[in-house]
Amino acid sequence: MSEFYGAADEGEAIATIHRALELGITFLDTADMYGPFANEQLVGKAIADHRNKVVLATKFGIVRGEHGEFLGINGSPEYVHSACEASLRRLGVETIDLYYQHRVDLQTPIEETVGAMAELVQEGKVRFLGLSEAGAATIRRAHAIHPISALQSEYSLWTRDPEPEILPTVRELGIGFVAYSPLGRGFLSGRIRSVDDLEETDFRQRGPRFQEENLRRNLALVEEVEALAAPKSVTASQLALAWVLARGDDIVPIPGTKRRSYLEENAAAAEIELSAEEIDRLEQAFPAGAAAGDRYPDMSTVNR
Repeated sequence: MSEFYGAADEGEAIATIHRALELGITFLDTADMYGPFANEQLVGKAIADHRNKVVLATKFGIVRGEHGEFLGINGSPEYVHSACEASLRRLGVETIDLYYQHRVDLQTPIEETVGAMAELVQEGKVRFLGLSEAGAATIRRAHAIHPISALQSEYSLWTRDPEPEILPTVRELGIGFVAYSPLGRGFLSGRIRSVDDLEETDFRQRGPRFQEENLRRNLALVEEVEALAAPKSVTASQLALAWVLARGDDIVPIPGTKRRSYLEENAAAAEIELSAEEIDRLEQAFPAGAAAGDRYPDMSTVNR
């Protein structure tokens, strides 16, 4: 709503959040680095009169300057405490329901980072702890220090990387899985046929999966999803979301959108029931590893 996906519209963004609450969508996800900093302020403004209706999640760890420059990853105990205080101020709340380490800091032992996060729980500033894009061994080490309630990683038909190792690990430990980009950064909607469909400020312009040859191959996969969606009278987006929802009650997708119309389309996916045969056909059409290109231009900070 505040960065990465083209121009921001605060009025529509707040209206979209309010509409989500009306529809019973109460889990809101943000991070200090979105904007940077502006999205926490936006969410805080939107929920000011609705705090008791919201499960509020935010993240720390990807450090940015006032002008948007990326300054690295920081999981030091001192930074954990200062980042939390800043997020509480921007959000205008006394407690963060779910506080994630956005990316693992290889310079700081995960035990030290989670130890500091546990102190925030003891202080009443945070209720539950989460990690994002962490590897299985890191998750186990973190969970041994303080219970980790949620792992947030990218997961969708075109990003099934968590299936071999990450999902079994979190399920063994009783950790919930939050699937970000469950629509493949909007690609599974079928609305993106070329990078020319994206605004100049849209970070997907630089995404490997959106470049010419990869885009062509990925479009062929999306067309398979569209073909399977048509007989059910649903959109490709809705079918892709229904697939994520069908993966288990412990998996919670968080499709992002800036507009009420897309929000309502996404919400309707919760009513779609997929048979075992339909799931099998979807996975045959879009098998694990089929998407062309890396998820990010630089994959060095994920699954660590």
